[in-house]
Amino acid sequence: MKIAMLARNPNLYSHKRLKEAAEERGHELDILNTTRCTVHIASHRPEVYYNGEPCVGYDAVIPRIGASITNYGLSILRQFEMRGCWPLNESVAIGRSRDKLRSMQILAKYGIGLPLTAYANDPKQAEEIIKAVKGPPVVIKLLEGTQGIGVVLAETMSSAKSVIEAFRGANVNILVQEFIKEAGGTDIRALVVGGKVVAAMKRTGAADDFRSNLHRGGSAQLIKITPEERSTAVRAAKHMGLNVCGVDMLRSNHGPVIMEVNSSPGLEGIENATGKDIAGMIVDYVAKNAKDGKTKTKGKG
Repeated sequence: MKIAMLARNPNLYSHKRLKEAAEERGHELDILNTTRCTVHIASHRPEVYYNGEPCVGYDAVIPRIGASITNYGLSILRQFEMRGCWPLNESVAIGRSRDKLRSMQILAKYGIGLPLTAYANDPKQAEEIIKAVKGPPVVIKLLEGTQGIGVVLAETMSSAKSVIEAFRGANVNILVQEFIKEAGGTDIRALVVGGKVVAAMKRTGAADDFRSNLHRGGSAQLIKITPEERSTAVRAAKHMGLNVCGVDMLRSNHGPVIMEVNSSPGLEGIENATGKDIAGMIVDYVAKNAKDGKTKTKGKG
């Protein structure tokens, strides 16, 4: 099988592991710098070019699209889909996951546990939305932030209003969420592959940080999750339309609540914490499921 991986940095742990796992299984995997791909649009002839050469002969594509180039990356992935190339995660599903508001709306529709969340355009409504999530304290986050960037804990009404007004004054879209104090600065990352939780870890934030992201100095360890947490992660992946994702949850007094569904989860932390060959599981899933033209949306929607 010949696989294309859309990724800008071939030296990242996750990307090297996926390439290694593919080659161990006798597959060919090419890492294509997403920003060097171009779309050629013509009736009935959707083409993708890489460094001026047509991208042909690929059986599947693994999208590892950086958050800073989401829109461009999705346009390239849609073109692969329209050519009939099977994607590990479809463009529509990735687009949903990258928009925190849209993803929360989808999960809420299906009754999946979430922290209280509010969204407003007018900074004059700051106090209203803070009270709507039973704050302060409240967590304020950018709609399209990743790895804990653009996430602020505001502990008083005045500080929360100031942060909201500053973000909105800069025309930045934000969500305001209740602060789950009982989580104690820890969260759970459940890795879902093909509708099953294949690994889970508990992440704990640095001593002076309420965020548990490993990129921000957090630590990870193996954890046994409850049946409810497992079901929550699987349902979240299903309703987001993602074959592979990392589901980040907090343990609240009223059960697991989802903070984020990550369509390009990092593999280093969870492989090290669990000792499992996650990259191999992902490649095996691709090999089993990739079929020409099997894409549900074919780049539409």
